[in-house]
Amino acid sequence: MNIVITGRSGRMGLAVAEAVDKHPDASIHGTHDADEDLNSVLAGADVVIDFTIHSFTAHLIDSALANSTALVIGTTGHSDEEKAAINDASQSIPIVCAPNFSVGVNTLFWLTRRAARILGNDQFDIEVTEMHHRHKIDAPSGTARRLLEILNEETSTSYDEDVSHGRVGITGERPSDQIGMHTLRGGDVVGDHTVIFAADGERVELTHKASSRMTFASGALQAALWLKSKGPGLYDMQDVLGLR
Repeated sequence: MNIVITGRSGRMGLAVAEAVDKHPDASIHGTHDADEDLNSVLAGADVVIDFTIHSFTAHLIDSALANSTALVIGTTGHSDEEKAAINDASQSIPIVCAPNFSVGVNTLFWLTRRAARILGNDQFDIEVTEMHHRHKIDAPSGTARRLLEILNEETSTSYDEDVSHGRVGITGERPSDQIGMHTLRGGDVVGDHTVIFAADGERVELTHKASSRMTFASGALQAALWLKSKGPGLYDMQDVLGLR
């Protein structure tokens, strides 16, 4: 497949380029960086892999639609309006949009859903922690946000009403429906995520730790190759990995 890589000078852009170079069924059709013309790069490309910033997504979608180019979007921090634009574009082109392209993290999503169904939040208190490098601009991470969405779905709780982003002061007793969310930033941490189910007398912890960005780059490339046989639609890594 002919692949365009956006944000080529960024950490993820460089990792994706390395992954594509090593794969026999993929080649770099072109690359793009800030202030360069995107339409000319997309001409003749099969798919774009994007790990940039959420404010670039609208421009990316416009160019992809104009060139009928499939999209793999790994950027996080999208607003509701930007998410709606991605959904609308998927009516015309195939898109894989995921908060995390790691096979391990997507297994964590799967395990979290099943643990929440078994343990619930009647007897178990649920907390989520995540840590990333000091340069990350959105919090909580897209991966943590997806974990919270899964927990909300399985426990009939609300992100806006029941998720507590850290605690300070005299907080009082912990409400049973509350889900704690704790964001850590520092150093060069690629990405750590933990879901904790704590009850009287026992605790279950599900943890994933990434030590290399190649984990995400390889997953994004796997998603791009998977799109080759797919029609218009909005997919994620659960679809790519057959975890639905």
